[in-house]
Amino acid sequence: MGTLTDVSISLPTWGEVFRVLTFQAGFNTSIVIIGATLLGFAAGNIGTFALLRNRALMGDALAHCTLPGLALAFIFASLLGFDGKSLPTLLAGATLTGVLGVITVQLLVRYSRLEQDTAIGAILSTFFGAGVVLMSIIQNLGTGQEGGLHHFIFGQTAAMNRFDAFFILAVAILASAVCLALLKEFRLVCFDEQFARSDGWPVATIDLTMMSLVVLVTVFGLQAVGLLLIVALLIIPAAAARFWTQRLTTMTVVAATIGALSGYFGASASALLPRLPAGAVVVLVSGVLFFGSLLFAPERGVLSSMFSALFLRIRIAKEHFLREVYETREASGVDPQASGIPIALTSLLSARNWSLPFRTLMLLILRLDGTVCTDSDGITLSETGVKESALKVRNHRLWEEYLLTHSEISISHVDYSADLVEHFISEELLKKLEHSLHERGKLSSPVEVPRCLHSVDTEETT
Repeated sequence: MGTLTDVSISLPTWGEVFRVLTFQAGFNTSIVIIGATLLGFAAGNIGTFALLRNRALMGDALAHCTLPGLALAFIFASLLGFDGKSLPTLLAGATLTGVLGVITVQLLVRYSRLEQDTAIGAILSTFFGAGVVLMSIIQNLGTGQEGGLHHFIFGQTAAMNRFDAFFILAVAILASAVCLALLKEFRLVCFDEQFARSDGWPVATIDLTMMSLVVLVTVFGLQAVGLLLIVALLIIPAAAARFWTQRLTTMTVVAATIGALSGYFGASASALLPRLPAGAVVVLVSGVLFFGSLLFAPERGVLSSMFSALFLRIRIAKEHFLREVYETREASGVDPQASGIPIALTSLLSARNWSLPFRTLMLLILRLDGTVCTDSDGITLSETGVKESALKVRNHRLWEEYLLTHSEISISHVDYSADLVEHFISEELLKKLEHSLHERGKLSSPVEVPRCLHSVDTEETT
């Protein structure tokens, strides 16, 4: 039996979860979920360009600057005898002061020595402080309508009605249509503003259009997540999408999808756990999606980057190892292209420098890919290993030839420089280097492994 002081949270049943997620939990709940989903979609869409334009914090300034507009709109409407809590009236006032705050930031940046982040911090703090003072004045007006205005600070998603949902739908459609129509212009301004100006593009107009969409999404998102959290829907989905792709079009779609999922699952969770504020839950869901993208995104995620770096290190270590085996056998007078001849692991410098776990991993990899065999006598290259080691030596020495003939690197540094680059030489470049060597008489056939070129050139110079 619940009481007025009961603040416990009861977990929903699977049946309740299914009904909420499939829009079968009632008309009002479905309207709230749809409205939050559409808002997240619109915010993620335009937030992509705001992020790339380095205007992400401008949305934060805009959101904070709307509070005095909300308060002034309520005060003037109440004094003139109108409904002070009319949503269009409040949003109109929020828009006016929000735009005024953004313009003030722009003027400070242009005509003073303040950086943009400093100007944003000063203006949003001042406007928000003025809004808090005006909200305190409203509480003493005695109009009887003061209650509920504070919900615009933290949001009141559960109070969304059909009218609000239709407005958000219109905003989502408008923002998406404008972004699609001006995709080329937005891309140009975001990535190369100076070129756009020199080429005659109206950068100021394009920038104004972009910021107008930010204003539109911010103002209509106030009731859903509040002015303190609306900036999260503008920044987090776009930032999360940045981990998934390098292409702007794909990033825009992914950001809109993440924003929509944040609104959908956040509003659904709030409906299932009614004691939790919907706006904050929507932002928390977007935060979870962000950290999931940070960790697991295949393009730029942390785990993907770690595995890519590990695989690269293993590949380079393997190539260095095989090349050293070839050169060690060559220096000792053993035919380096003969298989089945063991060599002591301790005689190889690269293997001695490996840590014990990494040595175990490398030997396992070399055995699994059929490159080497290990026994009590040491390391034995298979036929595959011999061919691969000869190829690595060939690539290394071909690049040494390039450095000796086309750069000013001293002979003593050629080997080290080749070590850094040989793993990334394209086949096309290798063919050109082979042709150059063959013409100079240092290769008698296109399959021959060249001798150590810097020593050859040293003898020729002497």
